[in-house]
Amino acid sequence: MRLTKFTDLALRVTMRLAVLEPGASLTTRQVADAMAIPYNHTAKAIARLQHLGVVEARRGRGGGLELTDFGRTASIGWLVRELEGEEEVVTCEGEIPCPLRAVCSLRGALRVAQQAFYASLDPITVDQLTSSSSRPVLLSLS
Repeated sequence: MRLTKFTDLALRVTMRLAVLEPGASLTTRQVADAMAIPYNHTAKAIARLQHLGVVEARRGRGGGLELTDFGRTASIGWLVRELEGEEEVVTCEGEIPCPLRAVCSLRGALRVAQQAFYASLDPITVDQLTSSSSRPVLLSLS
């Protein structure tokens, strides 16, 4: 399965925020610049993460972005499902419906594979992703 660039970006932003020291925060601009991501894309990803309760964003002096406690313990499988949506890998309907749809088992097989993909990510949390060798690299992004 291939993730959208939006989901990839949101996961990387989440990982960067996960390694901040307690009480520290970054601005959207700092995150975008550190990760070499366009500001507008970063802002959209952060808005979605905030909506999901993963990121807290405070405005004004002393404001910034922090990962919430929920965000630290969130399942990567859950987060990817929320960011990607539950759409199927392939659809048999469309402008030109697939002539094989009545006899094809590809759609069902791909649905099972998609569910297995998410299930393999379910036990992994954001904290687990950032407690390994990626932590020093994530911290160096500034």
